Amino acid sequence: MDSMVDKIAEKVENLVGHHRKLEEDLEELRSEWQVLKWRKTDVNSRIQAEVEVHSDQEVKKEVEGWLEDVQKIEQDIQGVEERVGTVPYYGRASLDKLVRGKIEVVKRIQERGIFEGGLGIERAPACGTVIPTENLEGEISTKDEIWGYLMGNEVGMIGVCGIGGVGKTTIVKHINNALLSNGRFQKVIWVTVSYPLNVLELQKKIALAMGKTLPEDEEKMIRAGALMDIMGSKSFVLILDDVWDKFSLTDVGIPEPVQNKSKVVITSRSVEVCNYLDCKIVKVQPLSPQESLSLFLDRVGRDVLQKVSGLEETLKLIVEECDGLPLAIVVIAGSMKGEYDIAEWRNALNELRQCVRSVKCVEDEIFGRLRFSYDRLRSLQIQECFLYCSLFREDYEFFRENLIEDWIDEGLIVVDELGSRQAAYDRGRAFLNRLLQNCLLEECVGITVKMHDVVRDMAIKSIGLGCGYMVKAGIKLNKVPNESKWEGDLKKVSLMANDISKIPVGLSPKSPLLSTLILSNNPTLSEIPSSFFESMVGLKVLDLAGTGVKALPDSISNLVNLFALRLRECRSLKHLPSLAKLRALKKLDLCMVGIEVVPQGMEMLGSLEYLDLSCQNLKEIPTGIFPNLSSLQYLVVYPSGEITRRINIEEAASLSNLESLECRMEVQDFNYLVNKSKDFDNLTAYEFRLTRDEGEIGRGGFFDFHQRKVSIHDCEIGEECIVLPDTLEGLWICNCKNMKNMRCSLNKTVLLENATELRRCFIEDFEGIECIVELDSSSSSLLNKLEDLSLHDSSNLSVLVRVEGVVTPPQIFSNLKYLWIRFCSAMRNLVPLELLQALQNLEGIQFRGCEQMEEIIASSDSDASSSNKFTFTFPNLRTLILVQLGQLKSICGDKGVMVCDSIEEIQIIQCPKLKRFPLQLPLLDNGEPSPPRFLKKIGIDEESKEWWESVVELNHPNAKNILQPFLKFTPFREWSGW
Repeated sequence: MDSMVDKIAEKVENLVGHHRKLEEDLEELRSEWQVLKWRKTDVNSRIQAEVEVHSDQEVKKEVEGWLEDVQKIEQDIQGVEERVGTVPYYGRASLDKLVRGKIEVVKRIQERGIFEGGLGIERAPACGTVIPTENLEGEISTKDEIWGYLMGNEVGMIGVCGIGGVGKTTIVKHINNALLSNGRFQKVIWVTVSYPLNVLELQKKIALAMGKTLPEDEEKMIRAGALMDIMGSKSFVLILDDVWDKFSLTDVGIPEPVQNKSKVVITSRSVEVCNYLDCKIVKVQPLSPQESLSLFLDRVGRDVLQKVSGLEETLKLIVEECDGLPLAIVVIAGSMKGEYDIAEWRNALNELRQCVRSVKCVEDEIFGRLRFSYDRLRSLQIQECFLYCSLFREDYEFFRENLIEDWIDEGLIVVDELGSRQAAYDRGRAFLNRLLQNCLLEECVGITVKMHDVVRDMAIKSIGLGCGYMVKAGIKLNKVPNESKWEGDLKKVSLMANDISKIPVGLSPKSPLLSTLILSNNPTLSEIPSSFFESMVGLKVLDLAGTGVKALPDSISNLVNLFALRLRECRSLKHLPSLAKLRALKKLDLCMVGIEVVPQGMEMLGSLEYLDLSCQNLKEIPTGIFPNLSSLQYLVVYPSGEITRRINIEEAASLSNLESLECRMEVQDFNYLVNKSKDFDNLTAYEFRLTRDEGEIGRGGFFDFHQRKVSIHDCEIGEECIVLPDTLEGLWICNCKNMKNMRCSLNKTVLLENATELRRCFIEDFEGIECIVELDSSSSSLLNKLEDLSLHDSSNLSVLVRVEGVVTPPQIFSNLKYLWIRFCSAMRNLVPLELLQALQNLEGIQFRGCEQMEEIIASSDSDASSSNKFTFTFPNLRTLILVQLGQLKSICGDKGVMVCDSIEEIQIIQCPKLKRFPLQLPLLDNGEPSPPRFLKKIGIDEESKEWWESVVELNHPNAKNILQPFLKFTPFREWSGW
């Protein structure tokens, strides 16, 4: 009997144990799932900032796959929760095993969700990319020769050769653009190759242009085979610009050009390279005197001959000195633009002659002509800023603000002399504009600039060597130059973007004059011996960003003249020696560094002006550090744990010189900061993240040096009021539960009434808000500077503006340019017709996935009953995109007529109930309609072709015929607006 009782007791104890273990594991699963949800929210926010604002970017496939995995595991967890509620008590042992498995899956998905390389990838166009270029002068005949070979059947490989600056790249840019409109080839691929040839990067770029990706970790030949298969599926023209090295098409994975199917065009300064690849050689000749003069006048301004009396002969002689080289002509003309004193022109001719005659070989003669423009900068500061750009690898694209920051680090722009960091940025932009105007830098697509490779060569070989430069950037260097290379009056050394893995123990370069050392982007560099810095007593800038270094040597502590220590993205770095002696240090960049504690002696850095402490592993910021850093102008701090308490917020707010602040905090601390800080309005830039999330802290590309922004993430804020500063320019709200609306009153959530400078507003995953703005008789002007409004994922939002017995003030939304509303299932219309006047500056509208949307502009009952047509106007609208609006019946009732002469693109995708499109076409003198003069495209999903042809009505019987050339039917899965 006792034995049976014992067995029963044992079974009961086991059941209780399994139950307790299951409850513990369920709690862990819920906790890990919550962390994963926060990460998902951050990823979606980063997609908005990194990808959706750039038309040439799309979300990486690995990111899309990760989001799908998050959705799947959410369904699995819901299934687990349901089973917990139904499984018998005795069955919980087996269920616990399932829960443990789901915990491991959630953790693995978390680890995959960091995406350090960014979330976006360059969008592969349908055929190729249009490249901005200049007008051709004398290169027309050369272009025609190349074109003939491309259109003919006899030549597959074309080599465009000529000396640097003769115009090879300009010609093939025109070829690229002409091929895109020709339509003969399915793909036109442009890749800038540069020196030295990197086969892996070349393969990646070609595959990307084909809309594919290659396996990351496979052997070279396997990747080549994969690329061969990709390229072999379509006819193509592959343009490889600026090739220096011989290579094998087969080793890269480029199919041999097949007559009349595919072609390869390369540009190179080397005829030998072109012959090695068995190319048909096309030599680019210098311009004729007449062509040279025409190009020069185009760049300097054709009115210069009228404004400067007697200039003709001097101008002709200056153009002759350019020797027909387009690059030299453009650069020299840029340096003389706006000069109207004949004496200046005569002096310029003498200087140019001296530059050219002082050198011997042909290459140096080109450098001499380019150096003339450098000399005419007439500013040692700007010249030094130009030379600094040559320290980076060939074809490096500088973000403008980052380049200006580097100039400040170098002491080329001195903040103290200008009074503020904002003034220093303004000075930097002026310098940058001067270099662009003189064509010593060139603008790229977007917000970057670069240095032409010939100009870079000139800076290094003709100028830099004489100024103590050693530049070995991006040349696959696998070891540091030996000590003999560091001797002499060396001032600046760049070894960036190489494959250096270690620095030999005992290496101690004797370089007392060395001021700048750039070792960044050597990811395998893990250790630096203490001896390496011992003799660099004059070092002012040390850049180790993006290296694998694990600890900095103690000799760093003795670099008492150091101005800037850049350690960004040194994720393996766990230890820094004491910084107490670095009293001259002005910049300390620890963004995404692996340290857990603040470096010892940081409180002694009284000269520090720039501090980035966005370190995910940082556990503590001791009280009292910030007040000692009284010179701080720029501060970023994203600590983890419980260290964002009010005392640190008070300390940060007390910094009287602070101009730019970025940090994460909770709502009560933010309200304290806004209400208590007298100097808040003095901040020229800020970003505050209000969140309880202590996980991944990636800044997501949001921050702009000159933007004032608040982002609110994952906050259960209910009726709690968030007071926004009146200087606010950007507002992001993501995944905030229980928000009621955006009404401007103290008993509501977000106080917008004072945010009179708000320009961008993004709200995602919000359930409680029913309208964005609620107006009544007491409402004043509101959101009158807002330019960009994005509303995503809401089941409750029903209307943009709710009006209670008043006419909308004309200032409401009066500057709104871009409106994106997506997946707001309760929204039936945008605004009533009487509020349309508020949206007259709209340039882009996109509605997507709004299941209940019936009208864009809501017509009133009187409008519907009237037999007269009424007109509504969007005078500035360029883009109208309507996608997956299953209930959309009209744009504005049955009688509305939309006047939109500025329209460029219309997309109507999966809107099956839309029966009438009310666009009014311009009329010719004979009364016949004509297409809007700026219209480029009307996109319809291929599945709706019959709907367009049979169902849709337009305002004129001939309208469909008129618009036919602009129609493009595309399968929904390939729709470019995804």
